[in-house]
Amino acid sequence: MRTTLLIAASALTLASCQAPSPSTAKLDCPATEGDLTRVSISNDGKTCAYRSTDGAEVSLELTPIIGDAQTTLAKIETELRSTPGPMSADAEATQADVSAKIAEVVATKAGVSAIAADVARVQAEAAADAGIHIGSGDNSHDDPNSAQVDLPGVHISSDSETAKVRIGPLKVDASGDDTTVNIYRDVRMRGEALSREKRGLRATFIYTGKDLPAGYRYVGYEAGGPKTGPLTIAKVRSKASEESGDNINQDVRALVRRNGGV
Repeated sequence: MRTTLLIAASALTLASCQAPSPSTAKLDCPATEGDLTRVSISNDGKTCAYRSTDGAEVSLELTPIIGDAQTTLAKIETELRSTPGPMSADAEATQADVSAKIAEVVATKAGVSAIAADVARVQAEAAADAGIHIGSGDNSHDDPNSAQVDLPGVHISSDSETAKVRIGPLKVDASGDDTTVNIYRDVRMRGEALSREKRGLRATFIYTGKDLPAGYRYVGYEAGGPKTGPLTIAKVRSKASEESGDNINQDVRALVRRNGGV
């Protein structure tokens, strides 16, 4: 449980202020970033592709906002889950946050249920101390493998078939072999630490399931930038195990921080 909470906290950590200022015209695509090696870059400098040593495909893209940020990201999530074939520098290929263990833990229903059970237990103990009742309704129908919690900012519901976790900006949905993780939060842009307005955003998406095309094991993205755009989005696809995301997690984040300005 401690490890899980530490990983979730890591996934929500704001970017360092030491990265250089972002460019809205072209991406800064270094030849290497940790375990990632650049394999191509577009002529306009708005897309570059990387590959990890275990074959994960990563594409860094400067993406305009169409409609609003969440609508734009939702469209990308759909594309990642359905587009077949390898990604190219001008199409798709990167991300990785998957905050290592988040991908590892939430990749299965059992892992998410364990999170739900642990959080439910901790919340129940805290609620008992505060005189608050937390339960799953009619005890005569309780599933011994179920857990349900409804508190401000924390909403958890799971049983032997499904699991849903809501903790602040973290959302986990698992059913059978399908698991989806979303993290979305408003943040301040670099250099605006004292500003009252949070003009930027950071977002993480992870998906594992049997319906992924072309033998991919997981897909996802890490995004950052001003809400009005353009966003720096690192998309990832991998045919390796979810641990691949663990290996390139920090590298993908570094690319987004370098260009996203959040």
